[in-house]
Amino acid sequence: MNTAPTRATHAAVPVSPTRGRLRPLGRPEVTLTGGFWGARQAVNAAATLPHIGHWLEREGWLPNFDRVVDGTIADHRRGRQFSDSEVYKYLEALAWEIGRTGDEALDARFRAVVDRVAAAQEPDGYLNTAFGNAGQPPRWSDLEWGHELYCLGHLFQAAVARARTRPDAGDGLLDVARRAADLVCVEFGPEGNPGMCGHAEIEPALAELGRLTGEQRYVDQAALFVERHGHGVLGEIEFGPAYFQDDVPVRQATVLRGHAVRAGYLSAGAVDVATETDDQDLLEALRRQWSATVARRVYITGGVGSRHQDEAFGDDWELPPDRAYSETCAGIASIMFSWRLLLADGDPRHADLIERTLFNVVATSPSSQGTSFYYANTLHQRVPGEPADPDEPSPRARASLRAPWFGVSCCPPNVARTLASLDAYLASADQHGIQLHQYAPCTIGTRLAGDRPVGLEVQTDYPTGGTVRVLVTDTDEAPWTLTLRVPGWAPGAVLRVLGADGSAVEPDRDVQPGAVVVERAFRVGDAVELELPMAPRLVTPDPRIDAVRGCAVVERGPEVLCLESTDLVAVSGGVVDDVADVRMNGRAAPVEADGRVLVPMVRLRTSEDPWPYRADRVDGLDDELLVPLVPYHDWAERGPSTMRVFIPLADG
Repeated sequence: MNTAPTRATHAAVPVSPTRGRLRPLGRPEVTLTGGFWGARQAVNAAATLPHIGHWLEREGWLPNFDRVVDGTIADHRRGRQFSDSEVYKYLEALAWEIGRTGDEALDARFRAVVDRVAAAQEPDGYLNTAFGNAGQPPRWSDLEWGHELYCLGHLFQAAVARARTRPDAGDGLLDVARRAADLVCVEFGPEGNPGMCGHAEIEPALAELGRLTGEQRYVDQAALFVERHGHGVLGEIEFGPAYFQDDVPVRQATVLRGHAVRAGYLSAGAVDVATETDDQDLLEALRRQWSATVARRVYITGGVGSRHQDEAFGDDWELPPDRAYSETCAGIASIMFSWRLLLADGDPRHADLIERTLFNVVATSPSSQGTSFYYANTLHQRVPGEPADPDEPSPRARASLRAPWFGVSCCPPNVARTLASLDAYLASADQHGIQLHQYAPCTIGTRLAGDRPVGLEVQTDYPTGGTVRVLVTDTDEAPWTLTLRVPGWAPGAVLRVLGADGSAVEPDRDVQPGAVVVERAFRVGDAVELELPMAPRLVTPDPRIDAVRGCAVVERGPEVLCLESTDLVAVSGGVVDDVADVRMNGRAAPVEADGRVLVPMVRLRTSEDPWPYRADRVDGLDDELLVPLVPYHDWAERGPSTMRVFIPLADG
C-alpha cells in the first residue's frame, strides 16, 4: 500500500487521514445536487432534524445538561445512561447540515445547544449527566455499562464536524471537546486507569480529534484503547467478553463478533490508528476481518447483527431473515469501517458494501416523511405490524413498523448525521486523479498535486436508471485519471469516452466489476459515461445459510426488492393476502413494466392438517400471479403488511 502522507485537505469531511491511498473529498469540493440522496438530504434537513430536536427536549435528554447546572440532576435526570450521546449526534448532524446549506437559523440553534452543554462541563474537563455529579455514581465507576467514554466520543465527532464546516465559529464546542479529551488522556493514559469503555466509539473519535488538532497524544490514546481490547479488561457478563470485543486482541481476531455496533466502531477506530501510525500488521488484520465478515456474517441488505438478545453477530451463516436484528446503527458502523479501509487501500469492494448498506439499511430506517424510524430491520414480517403511537417512544426492537422515537434512540440521530454528511462519501482523490465511489448527481471541484484544477459534474438518475455521465467542467492540458467503480452486481457494464462534440474518442469498453480507469488529457466538455445493467436479477443464497435455503431474492441495481402483502391483495383481488401463501417461479425471469419489477408467483394450496408433518405430504401450486415488488427501503410505507425479502421458490 502507498502509505505516503496525503496532502492536507481543508474540505469538510468526517474522516481525514494523514496518509493512505486516497484523500476524501468533502464540502465545498463535493456538492450533492439532487437525485435519490439529494431528496433524502432535503427531508433530513426539513423534517428529521427538527423532529430529533423536539424529542430531545421533550424526553428531557437535552434538559439533563440544564439540571447539572442547577444542581437537580440526581433527582430529575431522564433517559438511559448514554442519552448524552444523542445530543452530541444531533449537534454533529446540525454541524454538517449548516456546512451544507449555511442555514443561519440552524446555526443559532446549534449555538444555543452548545451553550447548554458547555455550562455543564466541570473545570477539569469532565462532562456527563449520569455520573460524577452530586448524588450520582462516581466518575468512571461503571466502564462496562456507563458509556461515559462513548458519550465523549460522540462529543468529539460533533466538535470535529463543527470545526471543519465553520472553523471560525467561535462557539466554544471545540474547546469543550479538547478539555474533555485532555482529561481522558490523563485519566486513561499509560500511567492512569488501565480500563476502556464497554462501548467502543471513543477510539475513532480521539483519532479524528487528533488529526484535526495535530495533538498526537489523542491518537496515542486511541491506540491504547484499541490495544486494551481482548485482554479481559472488562468484567464478566452473561453474553461473554466477545460482546465487548474483549475476548481476542484486535490484531488476532479473524472475524467481527459480539455486539455489532461496538464491533463496527472499534474496527473503524482501529483502522484510524493503523493508518496514522503506519501499522501495516494491524491494517492487514482488519482487512482479513472485514473479508471474513462479509463472506459469512452480512445480510443481503448489508445489514449486520442477527441476534436480538445481545444485538450481536451470529455465528458463520447464522442469518435468519425473520429474526434479523440488523440494527440501523450497526449498518452505519459498518459504513464507517468500510470507508476507512477504502481510503487506506482503494479496494472498490469496500465501496460496494457501503453502497449496499446505504440503499438497503440507511435509506430503509427513516420514513419518507423523515419523522419515524426503524431501529431493527427485519427481512421477513410474518404478521402485519401495529402502527406506532406518534406521540410515545417505542420499545426499540419490538417496533414492527417505523416509530417516532425509542427509549434507546441512537438510530434517528445516527441516520441524521450520516445523511447530512453524505457528500463526503462520494469521491476521493490521489496524486493522479479522481475516484468516484458512489453515484449521485453532484458537482466536484478540487486541485490535484501541483495545484492542478479538476472540475466534474456527475449527471445521473441512479438508481432509477443505470447511466452515469461524468462531464469535465475544469481541467488543465496535462493527463490525469478518472476512476469509476463498476459494482460487484454489474458484470456487462459498458464504458464510453466522449469528446465535447459528443463523438466517441475511443471504442466502447466492456468493463467488469472493480475499478475502471480512464487516463487522458481531458478537455472541458469531455464526458465519460458508465452504463450499468439495471435489469432485475434473481439472486440465490449460499446453501450454508440454512434459514433461506430454497429461497431467492430479486435485486435491481443496488436495491434489494421485497414482496409485500399489499401488492398480493391488489393483484389477486383479495384472494391472497399473506406473503406466506405464495412461491416464486424461479424459472421465469423478473420483468419490468411501468417502472415496477414484476415476478411470477404461484399460489400455495395447503390443507389444515391437525399434525403438520406427514410422510405423504404434497402441497399443491396453482393460480400464477404476476406480482410487483417494491424496494426494501420503501416497505411499510403504505401501511401494515406482511413482507419478505427471501421468497421461497416453487421448485426450491
